Formats: sequence, C-alpha cells, structure tokens
Amino acid sequence: MRRLFWLSVGAGAGIYATHRVKRRVEHIARTLSPESVAARAVTAGQGAGDRLRDFAHDVRTEMRAREAELREAVEMDQAPPELDGPRRRVLRARYTIIDDDKDGH
Repeated sequence: MRRLFWLSVGAGAGIYATHRVKRRVEHIARTLSPESVAARAVTAGQGAGDRLRDFAHDVRTEMRAREAELREAVEMDQAPPELDGPRRRVLRARYTIIDDDKDGH
C-alpha cells in the first residue's frame, strides 16, 4: 500500500512538473517570437525618443540658467559693487569665497 501511495505521489509530481515546464516553454516561445520582439522594440524606441526629448529640454533649460549665472559673475568681476570693507565675492561656479586682500591687492 505504501509503495502504491508513493508511486502515485511521484506520478502526480511528474505530471505537474511536466505541465509547468511545458507552459513555461510555450510562454518563452511566444515572448521570443519575431512579432513579439518587433512590438517590444517599437515600444522601447518610442519611449526612448520621448525620454531623449525630455533630457534635451532639461539640458537646454539648465544650460540657459548656468549661462545667466556665469554672465552675472563676469559682470560682477568687471564692475564689482563698492563696499566699505574688504572686497569679497562669491563665485557660484566653485562655491568658494575669495578675499581680494590675500591676493595682494
């Protein structure tokens, strides 16, 4: 009786495993079919184009902002504001403070 029980458990497990493997193989075959691969490539290409456009827009926006900061820094260097104490300026490019007295001026 024990042998019959374990024989039926083994046969059931074998049938179940065979069924699962067959379903998995069919799924992989459908996923890797030429039509499926082409459809995924088109979808990925469209998404990449949108992301690339967004990236280019962000780069242009940040480039304009950075250029405005640099132009402001150049204008401050050409005509610095008059202060009573030692002149100090903050360069946003490096986030450092430069004391003009240390430069020997």
